[in-house]
Amino acid sequence: QLRESGGGLVQSGDSLRLSCAASGGTFYRYVMGWFRQAPGKEREFVAAIDRSTSGTYYADSVKGRFTISRDNAKNTVYLQMNSLKPEDTAVYYCAADFGAFNSGSRTESKYDYWGQGTQVTVSS
Repeated sequence: QLRESGGGLVQSGDSLRLSCAASGGTFYRYVMGWFRQAPGKEREFVAAIDRSTSGTYYADSVKGRFTISRDNAKNTVYLQMNSLKPEDTAVYYCAADFGAFNSGSRTESKYDYWGQGTQVTVSS
């Protein structure tokens, strides 16, 4: 089970850190990803991190502003979001994939488990 937290209403330029806590003892076996879905749009990839934290992927739209990290001892993955823009407004989801970490980790269909999402709203 995955549970996101940390969303909220912020102003343009502000920062937020999202957390996703996983239950169970096999968190370290999963590739973890963050996706988001804005109103009226399809869910899109944001970032992914491999099991050992040595590899990451980012969407071009967030590269340089967002940072994904994980703490396997705490069964938690984070998304640090800086310099937020109104276009970052969306429901943010974390997801877990038992498969390999590769370019396919940018793909929604690759993930096996999903959280319920947390709302991030950025006002201009």
